[in-house]
Amino acid sequence: MGGYSLNILVTLDQNYFPQLQVMLTSLKMNNPGEQFSLYLLHNHLPEPMLEAVDKWCGQAGYGFFPVQMDEELFRSAPASSRYPVEMYYRLLAAWMLPEDLDRMIYLDPDTLVINPLRPLWETNMTGWLFGAAAHTGKTEFANDMNRLRLRVEHDYYNSGVLLMDLKLGRQEILPEKIFQHVEEHRMELVLPDQDLLNALYGERIFPLDDALWNYDARNYNNYLMRSSGKCNVKWVMENTGILHFCGKAKPWKPGYIYRFGMLYQHYMQLAMRDWGQEG
Repeated sequence: MGGYSLNILVTLDQNYFPQLQVMLTSLKMNNPGEQFSLYLLHNHLPEPMLEAVDKWCGQAGYGFFPVQMDEELFRSAPASSRYPVEMYYRLLAAWMLPEDLDRMIYLDPDTLVINPLRPLWETNMTGWLFGAAAHTGKTEFANDMNRLRLRVEHDYYNSGVLLMDLKLGRQEILPEKIFQHVEEHRMELVLPDQDLLNALYGERIFPLDDALWNYDARNYNNYLMRSSGKCNVKWVMENTGILHFCGKAKPWKPGYIYRFGMLYQHYMQLAMRDWGQEG
């Protein structure tokens, strides 16, 4: 697409727009000289928000391509307040994005990009639908529980950062199969979009190193222990590409207790300047 080199996908509603601004600011600051094409899948995001992103991308030298949801694609999709239609977006991105796109990095808006993304973009995952990381932790208890719950043998992969092979996705990912799975397993889906990724496509996921590409910001002590002290704060700042603020506790809310909350607050201030919102 034009002269842009790395494709980034985000999906969100208007409630997460401030976090999108923070994530994009961190992306720009820590990928100097890199060109991005930003794709935004949305369902009627307010026009002023789209205009703000378009203006920011223009100033950053990025391409911006908003894609409004194709309602016809989701006409038969099971949806409710617990299962909003947005949960399907990242899994069906191959069907909603331009057909000339082959590869995409999906990022949740509650992430920070603190080092270059090109090594992730250039990861060789030939033959795999997705690249994703599992948050196994030290004891792997949650990982094992999710395996048992979904009756799968592979690790339980987090869906907040995905490297996507869109060309393969158009061949292998069928919307009707996803909708049927939701209809048949409604009572078993705890984290719906993540459960769907694992239950239907877990065997087609190339494992990424979570310490590099989907670092769970709550689990600093686990990373430190499992690396025998190697993955300290200095290592994270020098090597980790993506910090992910998983779970209900969020660093933009009061009372956040985890180690990288101050770093997130720093990028919040930088984002206010970057998006012209100071004062």
